Amino acid sequence: MLIFSKYLFAERFNALTIWPFIFLKHKKLKDNRIIINHEKIHLRQQIEMLWFLYFILYFLEFSINLIKYRDFMNAYYQISFEKEAYQNEQNLTYLRKRKFWSFLKYY
Repeated sequence: MLIFSKYLFAERFNALTIWPFIFLKHKKLKDNRIIINHEKIHLRQQIEMLWFLYFILYFLEFSINLIKYRDFMNAYYQISFEKEAYQNEQNLTYLRKRKFWSFLKYY
């Protein structure tokens, strides 16, 4: 389910997924197949991790990366969930062949 709100986002971000919702900064983004595919990858990850485990691991990984890299955006891009989503967002058939817990390949 898509929800639109420009108030939820920092300037650098356009979308956020919290199962079962995809939040988009602007309505025009609903037609951006790359962003939607990226967020659908996160939906699958969240389902696999029983939602709450996903967020625990996500924030733990981000915190460790932030200490390691001392840079917010680099810490974000180094999260395994984000690596999988960014590396496969342009492959619009990725989710059809994606194996269970594929994010583990990106640690």
